[in-house]
Amino acid sequence: MNHKPPVDIQALFEEGTQIDAALADAVRDALIMHKRMGYPVAAWRDGRAVWIPPEEIVVDDPPARE
Repeated sequence: MNHKPPVDIQALFEEGTQIDAALADAVRDALIMHKRMGYPVAAWRDGRAVWIPPEEIVVDDPPARE
């Protein structure tokens, strides 16, 4: 049985930290996947959309979690 207290979704959206962290993790995972598979990614640079080749994709280290 699950004995966790219910999550206050409204509070999560208002605070935003956990959502921001989840989005950052998802982007990092997608960049890693594209780089490993040899696929380019689209990005916005100098006011226009560009393709970044897999060999130029930079993946930052994940932030330390408390």
